[in-house]
Amino acid sequence: MVIQGFQKLTLLDYPGKMACTVFTSGCNLRCPFCHNSRLVINPSSESEFSVEEILSYLKKRQGILDGVAITGGEPLLHKDIDAFIEKVRELGFSVKLDTNGTFPDRLKDLVSRGLVDYVAMDIKNAPEGYSETVGIGGYDISKIKESIAFLLEGNVDYEFRTTVVRELHSVFSIEGIGKMIEGAKRHYIQAFVDSGELIGFDLNPVPKEEMIEMQKIMSKHVELCEIRGI
Repeated sequence: MVIQGFQKLTLLDYPGKMACTVFTSGCNLRCPFCHNSRLVINPSSESEFSVEEILSYLKKRQGILDGVAITGGEPLLHKDIDAFIEKVRELGFSVKLDTNGTFPDRLKDLVSRGLVDYVAMDIKNAPEGYSETVGIGGYDISKIKESIAFLLEGNVDYEFRTTVVRELHSVFSIEGIGKMIEGAKRHYIQAFVDSGELIGFDLNPVPKEEMIEMQKIMSKHVELCEIRGI
């Protein structure tokens, strides 16, 4: 597994947990608003942090940290991710997985084996806006829908989340997303922040007032909807 980033402490990435965050290299999507573009556009084939280095750190933090958040890029691109998670869990840590939902079979496998405790899946947009939002023309969202359906079954604790961008999202697209995840436990509307290293250009955040309206709309479809980042 190629690990390109490592945050030793986070109180935000794993809800309710004191955790660290591992950033994997590479992604199969090209979302113009991606804030980790260096992991996507020019992913390195060599780790900046070895698995042994991460595990050594975790051994020293047993009883201090609660969990490990694995994000990217897209972590499920890495076929050996299960071996890494097994070692993390052997040390007594819970695991949160961030995913774009494009690998439902790998997601199901990890969950069925009890390797993942919490899944955060990005819902990029309503179906009609997905291609533009992921930067791939004619994108087929069947795998996305499969991952959504699996999480809705309640096999693992989860959240859905959408980073909203003024040029890509509206109250109408939020309505479409709500229908896709109807009945979900929780959905977070996340404010877009320009990291300065985006894939796209000339993108802007959605005004606070409009995000609040989006929250009201989404709340009709899910048990809990909250806004992050404002």
